[in-house]
Amino acid sequence: MTISIGRNDPCHCGSGKKYKKCCLEKDEAARARESAAQVPPPAEAAPTTPPAAPKPQHGWQGVKGDRGFRPPPPPRRGTGG
Repeated sequence: MTISIGRNDPCHCGSGKKYKKCCLEKDEAARARESAAQVPPPAEAAPTTPPAAPKPQHGWQGVKGDRGFRPPPPPRRGTGG
């Protein structure tokens, strides 16, 4: 069982500083080196198919160069009373 040290706990080296200000970076670097050494090299990847063509967009399709803006709707008629 491993005892975990919190970032704000006193450092395990005995310096009297907080762990995050003293040995945290060194311990994390050592942990990263250990885990990198345990990871096996990646296997040869199978050839992949090219990505599919993008699907057409739904909705209003304007004139080329309109930047997606819709024209204003026509005014309503016959609502006066």
